[in-house]
This record gives sequence, C-alpha cells and structure tokens, in this order.
Amino acid sequence: MATAPALDPTISNEEGTFSTSPGGTTPSRRRLSATGGGDRVYKNLPLTHSSQLGLVSSRHRVAFVAEVKIIATIKNIYISGPLLSVSSKKKKPDAEVAQATVEVNPELDVEELEGIGRVTGAKLKEKGYYTVRDVAFASAKELAEIIGNEERAAQIIEAARKMLGLHSFISALEVYERRKKIRRISTGVRALDELLGGGIETRSVTEIAGEFGSGKTQLCHQLAVMVQLPEERGGLEAKAIYIDTENTFRPERIMQIARARGLDPDQSLHNIFYARAYSSDHQMILVEQAKQIIKQHNVALLVVDSVIAHFRSEFPGRENLAERQQKLNKHVADLLRLADAYDVAVVITNQVMAQPDVFFGNPLRPAGGNILAHGATYRIWLRKSKENIRIAKIFDSPYHPEGEVSFRITEEGVVD
Repeated sequence: MATAPALDPTISNEEGTFSTSPGGTTPSRRRLSATGGGDRVYKNLPLTHSSQLGLVSSRHRVAFVAEVKIIATIKNIYISGPLLSVSSKKKKPDAEVAQATVEVNPELDVEELEGIGRVTGAKLKEKGYYTVRDVAFASAKELAEIIGNEERAAQIIEAARKMLGLHSFISALEVYERRKKIRRISTGVRALDELLGGGIETRSVTEIAGEFGSGKTQLCHQLAVMVQLPEERGGLEAKAIYIDTENTFRPERIMQIARARGLDPDQSLHNIFYARAYSSDHQMILVEQAKQIIKQHNVALLVVDSVIAHFRSEFPGRENLAERQQKLNKHVADLLRLADAYDVAVVITNQVMAQPDVFFGNPLRPAGGNILAHGATYRIWLRKSKENIRIAKIFDSPYHPEGEVSFRITEEGVVD
C-alpha cells in the first residue's frame, strides 16, 4: 500500500480552523461524518499522533481499513488498531494511510459515555459513579436502580467496558505478567512480609481477623504509615484512607510509628484521610466517596476497621441474618471492585464469634460467615501469646501455603 502523502497541517470547516500536525492540539469541538450517517458533534477527541492524521470536516469521508476498530460515542471517537485511511472525495480512498495511536483514559468523566447526558451523569455521580471505569465495573441492576431502565443500563455498561477493552480473553501467561506488576506494602514485620510473599498486595482485599487486643488495629495503623515510605523501604510513596467504625483510630499512635520510621509525624497525619462511620449505610457511602479521593490524590491503601461491627449491631438475631448478609455481600463486592479498578490495597479487620458446640480446640472463628470468607482475597488470623507477643497465621489464600509467624507490639509499632 502506498505511503500516505503529507497532509495539510490545518483544515478549515464551519466550526473554525484546527491543526492536524503530529502532537498538535485539536479544538474542543469539531464536526465529523464518521460513517456517512450525517454530521455529529464530538468533543475532546483523545488522540496521540504517531504520524499525521487528518481530522476532516463533513466534506470529507473517513475510511477505516485493516484491523481498525472505532467506538464512536456522542462526545468522543476512540480508535484502536494499526491503520486509518483518511481520504477526500477528490482523491482515491486508499491513497492516504496514516498511523494512529490512541490512549483511552479510564478516568474520563462518566458523561463522556454514549447515552449519558448531564441529568443522568449527575444521578450517577451522586451514587459514586464518577468515571468510565466506575461504570465499567458496575452491574446492570445497580445502574438500573439509578437511571430506571435495566436495558439502557446494560448498554451503557457494555459501551464502557468496550472502551476500556475489558471484553477480551487473555492467556495465562499475560495474567502472570500482570501479576508481576502487582505492588506490595510492607507490614514492617520482616517475618510477616515473608509469609505474605512481600507484603500486602494491591488489587486485593486482605482480611485481618482476631479477638480484641490481638493487634488488628495496631497493624492497620502501621500500614497507614508504611505506605508512605519510598519503595526501597517497603512503601509506595502514597497516601492512605482510614474508615473507622469502632472509634479506635488514634493519631498519637500514628505519630509514634512515624517517628520510629524516620518520617515527619505531622506530614504522616496529613497523608491519611480519616472518616468515622456511624452506621452500615454510612460505611458503604464512605467507600463510594473514597473513589473521588483516590482519583484526586495518590492513595494506595484503604483501611476499614472493622468491616463487620455496624452490621452485627444493626441486624441482630437469625430473623435478620439473611438481610444482613446480603447487605454485607454488597459492601465486600464494592471493596473488591474498588481495589481492582483503582489499584489500591484494601485491608479490612474482622471480629470473632464463639462456637458454643466446640469443646476441643479454638472455639473462636471470624464473624461474617461465608460472605466474608469468600469475599476476602487473603485472610490472616491474629491471636495473643505471652506478654506483648502476637501470632499471625495466614489461613486462606489463593496461593500462599498456611503458616504462622510471631511479632511484638512495642511503642515503635509492630516489629519482629
């Protein structure tokens, strides 16, 4: 196929003049005829030029060849593929071929999706769906409750997923390559890091369960500091979000741990976004609001301490168990989606419950039943030992073997 001739660096149409030079800027609005179906107005066209790409007015036609795919929304055109042919009616259709490279930003505003206007966009944002990524990870039922039509909700989700390329199957080797890019936050305890394969993973939910005084909150405080350290010291140079349901967060403890790790105590506190949850509904709303903080700031850790407290107090008795578990399941699913979509580590603490029919062995087990057992990616059990020594055991993991290590709780934090 012939090499594309040089294109005029400026093209004029009824909406003004704009540049087509490589890396050049394009106007915020332009009129294109994408498929011969008449003029449509698009804005904020997110194109990165690897060579001259003609963006033409309605007097020209755009022909797509080879492996080009185009997703045309009412406000954007997203192109993926190696070849794009741009031609005028006065020239042969295959005479001009240019390379195009497109970067689809998952942080695009939800109103950029086809079929979503200002009113619908405002409703979605009110419920915590701010970006294309948020919609892509949602379910049709959830969106239908907001916009009132399940079929339309399914179409919107489908468009968002196609835009982000979430439909393709990939090989297990590609999954493995992606897994190698997973980030980890050191716990500050060398033995515990080794047990976890390097620390607390992003894109996953880690549950820390144990009876009162076993060190769950102490470990959460330490993680909120450790995430701020540079990568060579086990951190991610990032910030943390801390949702407190039992009023156990203590900034004084953060300052102690920060000093022991060589960090400025005041700056460490500044890098933690804190919220007190007063009910299960409030707790779930805070998780939705956390998305905005994660987008605007460099957040890599979300702590919920504890995840089950409000659910146990608000839904007592067997008659309310089914409703409680359904609501808890929704909450855990939201946390899993947030962890995966925003590449953050989610750490939740869990209480325990006694089994009165157990006469031998440990009668305690994590609260929350099978919902939390299936929802958490990794599960760690903490128990007390003599003096200030605690035992951590990983008892559920997709690939870690079961094992346990000991650590101490000191004024400097959680240490070996």
